Amino acid sequence: MQQSKEQRVHGVFEKIYKNYDQMNSVISFQRHKAWRKDTMKRMNVQKGTKALDVCCGTADWTLAMAEAVGETGKAVGLDFSQNMLKIGEEKVKSSPFSNITLLHGNAMELPFEDNSFDYVTIGFGLRNVPDYLQVLKEMQRVVKPGGKVVCLETSQPTMIGYRQMYLLYFKYIMPALGKMVAKSYEEYSWLQESARDFPGQKQLADMFREAGLTDVEVKSYTGGVAAMHLGYKR
Repeated sequence: MQQSKEQRVHGVFEKIYKNYDQMNSVISFQRHKAWRKDTMKRMNVQKGTKALDVCCGTADWTLAMAEAVGETGKAVGLDFSQNMLKIGEEKVKSSPFSNITLLHGNAMELPFEDNSFDYVTIGFGLRNVPDYLQVLKEMQRVVKPGGKVVCLETSQPTMIGYRQMYLLYFKYIMPALGKMVAKSYEEYSWLQESARDFPGQKQLADMFREAGLTDVEVKSYTGGVAAMHLGYKR
């Protein structure tokens, strides 16, 4: 019987969790850290606020948000992979932050009241959900009026030649790296499929607006291989 996207993605992350951080660095040539740092700068996170990191994985962005909101703030990370959360919990325990909560949950149906957070982020996770728009609507629902919804994700380069190189890299090189570094060829083949099929920057910006977000900002990184989308709830 054919698996649903949700079942397939869950199986992928339950298997690759031990090597996930290492592979992120290999695949992005360490650029994902710089992309997140610039995104955080653009978010201008205030002390004492409350942040939710959806599809938090091993909690790197959750930890960054915990530092940004400070001791009087709160950072919550949510993911549907228990194994990924185990790695995140180890990081939280060894961190200096006491303002973090990690939860097992589904991005398609966030277990929070309306208007609960000042910032809601999703980093390299939106491409793996069954319904992009549904998740954006849920993120918009739980953010407070005036709050920010932010997505940092792989994107679709448009420059001729560069786009072809990007597609070749994701189709052939990334799965090979997955096999060599993480012993997970099939899982990294899936991740290249999800990146290949993900909407381009303009299409995703339109989805932000359809989800009810306004004043949408887009920032392209490294020739368009990744992009930040930021929208406000009015």
